[in-house]
Formats: sequence, structure tokens, C-alpha cells
Amino acid sequence: MSNLEVEPDELVADAQPAASIQVLEPREVPLGGPRAMTVRRTLPQRARSLIGAWCFVDHYGTDDVADTGGMTVPPHPHTGLQTVSWLFEGEVEHRDSSGAHAMVRPGEVNLMTAGSGIQHSEVSTPATKRLHGAQLWVALPDRDRHVAPFFEHAEPAPITVGDATLRVFVGELAGSAPSPVRTFTALVGAQLDLPAGASIDLPVDPRFEHGLLVDAGTALLDDTEVPRDHLGYRAPGSGRLRITAGDAPLRALLLGGEPLGEPIVMWWNFIGRDHDEIVAFREQWQGEVIDGADPDGRFGRVEGWPGSALPAPALPTVRLKPRD
Repeated sequence: MSNLEVEPDELVADAQPAASIQVLEPREVPLGGPRAMTVRRTLPQRARSLIGAWCFVDHYGTDDVADTGGMTVPPHPHTGLQTVSWLFEGEVEHRDSSGAHAMVRPGEVNLMTAGSGIQHSEVSTPATKRLHGAQLWVALPDRDRHVAPFFEHAEPAPITVGDATLRVFVGELAGSAPSPVRTFTALVGAQLDLPAGASIDLPVDPRFEHGLLVDAGTALLDDTEVPRDHLGYRAPGSGRLRITAGDAPLRALLLGGEPLGEPIVMWWNFIGRDHDEIVAFREQWQGEVIDGADPDGRFGRVEGWPGSALPAPALPTVRLKPRD
């Protein structure tokens, strides 16, 4: 999914330490015009920029497509990251300039590695009446961020751990089979379902920091309440993660990974390492794709899209720099 904000935030991010559970509140971000989707963004924000290499968490729905118009995102670029699409309801058609054409459906993961540069489109299908899911980004480490772009799709089998049902779509967790999709740092991503009032002591990698995004119900993460739509964060150091459902069944996404340990600059749909690199990415997108100077350049072309690609917003009038 594109970040369609008219004035997207700049971000230089680094992993920050934390001594206990940190609860991150979502902020609502309208994507596009008056009938467009509104997402709840919990990452990045001033309080925290990264969880492992996870650098962007948008959570949306349940949206009535008759009211919102659904998802219609024209071709737009990415660099230096992977997009991870996970749905609870609905169906989205994906096309990208690697040649991939696939559907995103509940319980199936679509992972697109942008690497040196890619463009893609996302449109909810006509049969979709309700749309509900999460769009996640992973920052690529410096050594791999110029890899050639590619696309992967997988359908993780659910596993039972105590009272919980897990669908591990990135990495591995609690004895699950490793997800076949490729990552470039140590990561985990999973949907966790837990009956009302039930608890689980989940074995996790103690090197990882973890985030729990609550989609339905409420959760206790260790002993801290994480309300619906919020993201609970825990720093590395323990091999157990205790999660308890409240009075209603809990559905959540568990995200984790080794701290990235590298600063990144994220603006609009680009991840780079400094201001000048972001400027260059934007200039290439505008020149090669929007102005048509080189349709087969860095970002390639999306076959089958009937309209125009999405122009980049204007850059800030000051150099992109770290936030305090």
C-alpha cells in the first residue's frame, strides 16, 4: 500500500531501548480523497520507529466498501524495503513491475521485495464488500537494500499452541514450519487468536524485540493492557511472552525481530540512508515514470494498469534530518 499522505513525514529511524512494555497509540491517516480509506498507523511514530526491521504498520477496517469505495491505489514506487500484506476480510488484486499478478486473501501472505526499486498497484476486487487487514513494511539492511525486486506468496498452515491458534506468515515461532517467504534480517510475523480469558506463555527468541498489534478484543502483554488498535512493545531479553485475552476473543498480530541497528531515512514510499538519496529516488520516479522519460528504468512498469501512476508529493523545503 502506498503512503498517500499529501505531506508525508520524514523519518530517520534507529532502534530505541525500552525497559518495560510500551503502549503505542494509533493515529488516523486518511489515504486520498473524501471517500478514501482511513488507516490506523501505529508505526512509525515519535515514541518508536522500529520493531526489529518492521518499520511501518497500517491497520484498516472493518470498512464497508459501499461507503469507502474500497482500496484503489494506482502504481506507486518503493525502494529499500519489503511490503507484507495480510488480510482478515476482503480481497485485493496486486500487480507489480517484477511481472507479478496475484490476489491478497485472508490467511495468505503477499510479500514484495522492492530492493533497488519497484512499482505496484493494489485494488480491492468487485466482489469485496468488507475490507479489513494490515499493511506492513520491513526495512532492508544496508547490505541488501539494492537487491533486484521480486514477489512471493504463501499460505501458512495454522498451528495450535496451548489455547492459541497461530498463523506464522514471516519467520518461525513456537515450533511452526519456517515461512517460505524470504527476509534479510531475523524476523517473525504471525496472526494470534486466543479465546476470551485465555492465556499463553509463548516461547520467543530472546534476541528479538516484539510488538503486539491488537485487532479484536483487548490483551494483556505480560501485565500491561493493550487496547484494541494499539501496539504493545517489549524490548529484547526474555524467552517468554505472556499474552492474555480480555473478556472477548483476542485477534492480534505479533511482530518481532532482532534490532536493525542501522539508521534509516523514510519519506513517502522510499527508504534510503540520507537526504540526497531520497531526492534522487523522487527525481527518478517523477522523470522516468510520471514524465515518461524511461518507462523501463529503475521502477519498471506495471502491466495491465489502465491509468496513470501516482505522482510523488513535494519534498520538504528543508533537508531531511533526524528527529529529536
